[in-house]
Amino acid sequence: MDTLKLKNKNTFFYSKKTINYGGKILDISNPVVMGVLNITSDSFYDGGRYTSEYKQIKQTEKMIIQGAKIIDIGAVSTKPGAKQVSEKEEIQKLIPLIIKIRKKFPDICISADTYRASVAKLSVDNGANIINDISGGTFDAQMFKTIAKINVPYIIMHIQGSPQNMQKNPVYKDVVKEIILFFSKQIKKLKEIGVNDIIIDPGFGFGKTLAHNYEILDKLDMFKIFELPVLVGMSRKRMIYKLLNITPSEALNGTSVLNTIALLKGANILRVHDVKQAFEAIKITSALNSYNQKQMLSDLK
Repeated sequence: MDTLKLKNKNTFFYSKKTINYGGKILDISNPVVMGVLNITSDSFYDGGRYTSEYKQIKQTEKMIIQGAKIIDIGAVSTKPGAKQVSEKEEIQKLIPLIIKIRKKFPDICISADTYRASVAKLSVDNGANIINDISGGTFDAQMFKTIAKINVPYIIMHIQGSPQNMQKNPVYKDVVKEIILFFSKQIKKLKEIGVNDIIIDPGFGFGKTLAHNYEILDKLDMFKIFELPVLVGMSRKRMIYKLLNITPSEALNGTSVLNTIALLKGANILRVHDVKQAFEAIKITSALNSYNQKQMLSDLK
């Protein structure tokens, strides 16, 4: 039996309950919050809010106090139609901030939101622990090899197209099956070169219509087939504010509703702008799950 268990741990579908980062272990057997720190001027919701060092540090501190276990730092806007940013400009904005955040908050897990392999390496060299790649390795042919070399957890997201054109006319025959097929191929490539700490993100809003997004959410538990951590990022997105005919600034309640649904369907990480509300959603759903487990055990007696 012990031999069988050991063998199963090395199979493609072994469930991961921890993330190894910087010599530390992040337990995700209970879902965790990833707080978003955008330092761009044109992000769809918080663009321009955190352009000064003081505001960046204060916002990071606030998110950590409210319960964020991961801080995701991005220097390139990836909203629909976003302008392209040069590698040089991304590095000039992102790397100094990673250094400052690491110095100020030495124990926090830092995620660098980049699709460039060179920026990923520089980020890790200067204190980042995770690479969050919206392209899932499709924008930079060197990304997978770089991840294997720098040996950090990798968030692989699905996108159709690029931020510049992804929302013009996204078409799928079966959106969930196609995303699962994409992950199957990309994860196989990563495993073959020794990358094992993988987190999957179906990419809400990245080359998907409103209907696509809600179908993915409805079938989110299908991604359990990989038995890898699942990250969802729906915070204040178009799938909320377009449906409700409101603005992103009014979409906090809708975000909490969708995050709660995602948690009930097995999400492990919530990527959000509003940490306090996401943390509360986790506490409530965890209490519900705990009650259900106790009830099930009681029924079995």
